[in-house]
Amino acid sequence: MELTTHLINDTMNLYKWALTIADKRVEKWPLMDNPLPTLAISSSYLLFLWLGPKYMQNREPLQLQKTLIVYNFSMVIFNFFICKELFLAARAAGYSYICQSVDYSDDPNEVRIAAALWWYFISKGVEYLDTVFFILRKKFNQVSFLHVYHHCTMFTLWWIGIKWVAGGQSFFGAHMNAAIHVLMYLYYGLASFGPKIQKCLWWKKYLTVIQMVQFHVTIGHTALSLYMDCEFPHWMHYALICYALTFIALFGNFYYQTYRHTPRQPREPKAAKALSNGVSNGLSKGLGNGAVVGGGGKVEEKERSSGVDNGNGRRKRKGRTKRD
Repeated sequence: MELTTHLINDTMNLYKWALTIADKRVEKWPLMDNPLPTLAISSSYLLFLWLGPKYMQNREPLQLQKTLIVYNFSMVIFNFFICKELFLAARAAGYSYICQSVDYSDDPNEVRIAAALWWYFISKGVEYLDTVFFILRKKFNQVSFLHVYHHCTMFTLWWIGIKWVAGGQSFFGAHMNAAIHVLMYLYYGLASFGPKIQKCLWWKKYLTVIQMVQFHVTIGHTALSLYMDCEFPHWMHYALICYALTFIALFGNFYYQTYRHTPRQPREPKAAKALSNGVSNGLSKGLGNGAVVGGGGKVEEKERSSGVDNGNGRRKRKGRTKRD
């Protein structure tokens, strides 16, 4: 018990110290004063994952076609706005795509970058609706571990990013991810129109490929920053590399299972072998006189009443043969 108390006290002291080096520009922004609102939203999300399927179990799935069209295209616009803001503000501030430290000043371009990153953080919370819509439509198979892990961790961890490093190297990953989400939600929006449009959307699997490329680029970019000893918290760099590796493993497995793995086809029963004398039947054995036998073993062709052909054109008489 005493050990637990010390651990809690040390954690609180570490958190209080960390607050002294947090970004003062964002502390009064919505959700940024402390982590409790963000944790409450994420906890509610996890609770809905448990209660939602139970609620929908005996109910008809909701269609939500119009809602999905509006939602997906709204997310296209939202992510495009974030991508555009980060690009223009970083360009105006003279940002380097290789190594960029955080500027905590009130420079308009730096504040604009911080604001764009905050909107990016908010977008990750809005994306919880992806899961809500899956459950309301009873698409439970879509709510995989990858799906939940991706949504829950992105929103929660980006609170840390905005609280301490709302600028600098942080802009690179958010900029790239927002651009990819423009394409993703464009696909989902078009798919919401139904089968007539869906059959034209041949590029779904390439979205997964682009996401995996993104994670590899993230690792390479972060490793380069460490190599150059970029003025950015190194522990965040190492944490980001580990985080990206988990996504490479999960998305790689998803891609393999969805697009590469071919389930083994069940073996077909062997066809009954034809008998050497040409008899065709539904059993394993047939008669030796060329008769056709049905599945029940009945002779389909009746023998002639006068006798059976002995193979030389003559017929055997019934009864005993007379002596000459």
